[in-house]
Amino acid sequence: MWTPFWTLFEKEVVRFMKVWLHTVLAPVLTGGLYLVVFGEALSKHLPVYEGVSYTAFIIPGLIMMTVLQNAFSNTASSLIQSKISGNLVFILLPSIPGPAVAAAYIGASFVRSMLAGAGLYLLCAYWAAPPVREPWLLVSFAFFGCMIMAALGLITALWAEKYDQMGAVMNFVVMPLTFLSGVFYSVESLPPLWQTVSRLNPFFYLVDGFRQGFFGTGGTDPWASLLIVGVTAAAVMALAVVLLSKGWRIRN
Repeated sequence: MWTPFWTLFEKEVVRFMKVWLHTVLAPVLTGGLYLVVFGEALSKHLPVYEGVSYTAFIIPGLIMMTVLQNAFSNTASSLIQSKISGNLVFILLPSIPGPAVAAAYIGASFVRSMLAGAGLYLLCAYWAAPPVREPWLLVSFAFFGCMIMAALGLITALWAEKYDQMGAVMNFVVMPLTFLSGVFYSVESLPPLWQTVSRLNPFFYLVDGFRQGFFGTGGTDPWASLLIVGVTAAAVMALAVVLLSKGWRIRN
């Protein structure tokens, strides 16, 4: 099991690193543009934590948003590209166990997401460098966020038959949920109704928990948030492994 895993993992890492300008540098620059535009435009208008500048406040959210979107894009784009081009047969013929395939794809997504997230942090540090007060929260929420989105990307690619379907999930599900998860604002500043709606968004707990890793304070109990995202990650990961093991929509 380990040889197929490492082979596929290495293949996936090499794949996205060959186009690193698009897969790593572009998300970093996009996040930097968000920081410049929103940080300058809204810094004096939106209330955030006491003693925390608005620019510093949105940096953790931007990093988590970048991590989530890249984790999804990496697995979804790679698998659906293999389906459409026909080279998926080289993974199916050796009968690689489903857990090994899922672990390789998701592991490569971890690498891409961490590179993009770390690059964005270094870029944002030019404007503000938020203190890291709870590093274990940073690692935990980044880990679960990558797992959820990479596994969701696999499921989406298994279901989709063409790029348009994958793009629809990205544009109409992933991006709205990330933008409305409190990346650019504090949920506590919203009216009670919209606070309740925001707490129904699973991405809110990822962003809020990750931000607590920097500032040590947030809108939720970090242990409750970890439980929510941990259970979600386990469920989505299990579903992805089962579908891959059965060859759902990829085996005749």
